[in-house]
Amino acid sequence: MTDRMVDRPRDLLVSGHVIIDRFLSVRSFPEVDRTVPVLASRTELGGTATNIALSASRLGVATGLVARLGDGFPEEYIARLRASGVDVRGLERVRGRPTSTCTIVEDRTGAQRTLIDQGAMADTRGARLPLRWLGEYSWLHLTTADPAYQLRLLRAARVRGLRVAADPAQEIHYRWDRRSLGVLVRNSEILFGNRAEVARAMEFLAVRTPEGLLEFVPLVVQTEGRRGASAFSRNGTFHVRATRPTRVRTLVGAGDAFRGGFYAGWFSGQPLRDCLVAGTRSSARWIEGRR
Repeated sequence: MTDRMVDRPRDLLVSGHVIIDRFLSVRSFPEVDRTVPVLASRTELGGTATNIALSASRLGVATGLVARLGDGFPEEYIARLRASGVDVRGLERVRGRPTSTCTIVEDRTGAQRTLIDQGAMADTRGARLPLRWLGEYSWLHLTTADPAYQLRLLRAARVRGLRVAADPAQEIHYRWDRRSLGVLVRNSEILFGNRAEVARAMEFLAVRTPEGLLEFVPLVVQTEGRRGASAFSRNGTFHVRATRPTRVRTLVGAGDAFRGGFYAGWFSGQPLRDCLVAGTRSSARWIEGRR
């Protein structure tokens, strides 16, 4: 724990992936049974929870992480999280399991294809809950991870008075089902997602519009890429334009960075529209490579 965490109330605990991202750049994606050369490659600390925590912490939000790490996860990445002021007590080492890894292939237009090896995050039966210090936080953000574990953590958090945000992200399409998502959303105060993810939530919960989701959750925050972001609340709907980056280094993690910026506004008491603006600015900085 760094000096930045001492004698501070802790704002946001993020449960989700802390992984290794391997990026491959190609001119174009290969056709079936064809091969294309890799033009460049790089390896970085990544994962939805990581990106949210780093972007939020950079903007002054006292943030912590909950995730499972497998064999081979670099100590230097944990050191980077600590140096950024992130509470890493919730990172659990799982021996004999590979660490979670994403292979992200990007073409020259910025389009992506992603493969994930869930590794230690695949099955969290027996995974520990951070019960000893969970109550130190005011909010819990549940993003990509085993739904069974996230719902266990959700129940523990609600007992301790934490407020919860639901953000299953791309895993809403293949890890969550109608029942589990219904439990998640009904026990949350914010639902985050991009257009496709919000549409999937609408399908699961049998509503026709984002506003229909307000029957289950008080606030829906929808990211819309170059179009900006919208918030659907019981007090009205708000939309803001995207903040344009001056250059594009990577689009991976931009939506996570939006969440970090949104929380910076949220915890400083800004109006909802200003929280959206803070999110788009944080996303633009991330795209530019200013992390």
